[in-house]
Amino acid sequence: MEALGRKTVEEYKKIDKLPIVVILDNIRSMHNVGSIFRTADAFLIESVYLCGFTPQPPHRDIHKTALGATETVNWKYYNTTLEAVQYLKQQHYTIWAIEQTTKSMALQNIAFHKKPSAIIFGNEIAGVEADVLSLCDAAIEIPQYGTKHSLNVSVAAGIVLWQMINSL
Repeated sequence: MEALGRKTVEEYKKIDKLPIVVILDNIRSMHNVGSIFRTADAFLIESVYLCGFTPQPPHRDIHKTALGATETVNWKYYNTTLEAVQYLKQQHYTIWAIEQTTKSMALQNIAFHKKPSAIIFGNEIAGVEADVLSLCDAAIEIPQYGTKHSLNVSVAAGIVLWQMINSL
């Protein structure tokens, strides 16, 4: 690890983070949660909000894919996603839902700016809750060209966050 120039947990905690909060809206899979923590660590994301029945650390199945990222990435739990979104709106965050809607915009057409933003990733089956969608500033979808019309939530998080940080 030393040869790779990896930061210690203490060094990581001191680094300025990007003003991005990832919100997990009732995610079922502990492996997805762990994978998203790991992606958040890789991209220096400010925080992960776990909402509803989304599993919380510590848990060995989250740790299995997070590989220690639950120790580096700040996280907070909310009983509902609505509560998390309302809090962030009061803090003047732009709220983006990753969801296919009749008004969603293609990811590659979004111009992200370095201002506080929250990205909501919904339940693996039901997506982002309708009452939460109504509070979002916009919905983003990842264009797909095959026979499937969805991606695993942890894969979607990696794609969206990569696109987002590259456009800042």
